[in-house]
Amino acid sequence: MTGKLPPFLILLAAILWGTTGTSQALAPDSAHPIAIGGTRLAVGGVFLLLIVLLTGKWNVRNWPIKPTLIAALCMALYQPLFFSAVTLTGVAIGTVVAIGSAPILSGFLEWVYRRKRPPMIWWCSTLLSIFGCLLLFMNKDAVQVDPVGLFLALGAGLSFAGYTLVSRELVAKYSSISVVAIVFTLSGILLSPFLFVFDISWLASSRGVVVSLHLGIVATGIAYLLFAKGLTHVSSSTAVTLSLAEPLTAALLGVFIVGETLSLISWVGMILLLIGIGILIRSEKSNGEMELNEQKSMSG
Repeated sequence: MTGKLPPFLILLAAILWGTTGTSQALAPDSAHPIAIGGTRLAVGGVFLLLIVLLTGKWNVRNWPIKPTLIAALCMALYQPLFFSAVTLTGVAIGTVVAIGSAPILSGFLEWVYRRKRPPMIWWCSTLLSIFGCLLLFMNKDAVQVDPVGLFLALGAGLSFAGYTLVSRELVAKYSSISVVAIVFTLSGILLSPFLFVFDISWLASSRGVVVSLHLGIVATGIAYLLFAKGLTHVSSSTAVTLSLAEPLTAALLGVFIVGETLSLISWVGMILLLIGIGILIRSEKSNGEMELNEQKSMSG
């Protein structure tokens, strides 16, 4: 895979993630957010598992159990932490803290555990993107800073950062489809108790089926498979920053599908977010071309 494609795979994954908010808004009123998250992982895990079995890529010989469990736990924790944070402290603050903290935490984890310090271009593009994300959500619901909600949002950001860091190590040694299939199947199992706690009768409705299939297959199965494939050639810190395209997509869908309106400040934030992501993609493209040229010179 060339150095140009991986960043765009991650960007496409983030765009698919950005459809989750609109899908949840179209879900039946009786659908609890945590139950939706559990259903999303369950459907996504089964979908990915079927693909692995049908393509004959199922190979768990000498499979690393510890990192796989850590990745599955991180993904399972992200769902209730994020939805609970949004419930306690509002969509604006909850989303900005959870998604905005993930790139910084990812860079810190990569620095500590892999001894890889993020370059200055990453800090500039990440901080610009986070600031744009903050402006983007300034016109949302009234700001209510709940300490517990902030703590849960930071936990969600750390969970996603941890998942990305561990997943990158896994996809470097095993096929992307096998990694996401096993991780999300385990995540779905870990969250399955929530399906017995909350009402899931909404799944019997046609709208519930469509929403659960979209969230599970498109916004989880396909999205995280693209994300995993992109991770093979992109650092975890860069991947998480590129994931900030998720709130950008969610905002645009809110305007064109749900009928929401954005203030001038939010549009400015959207532009800054696009610039930050563009700088990072250009940087990754240059790095990929440099690595490709080095490989050619060595082989020559």
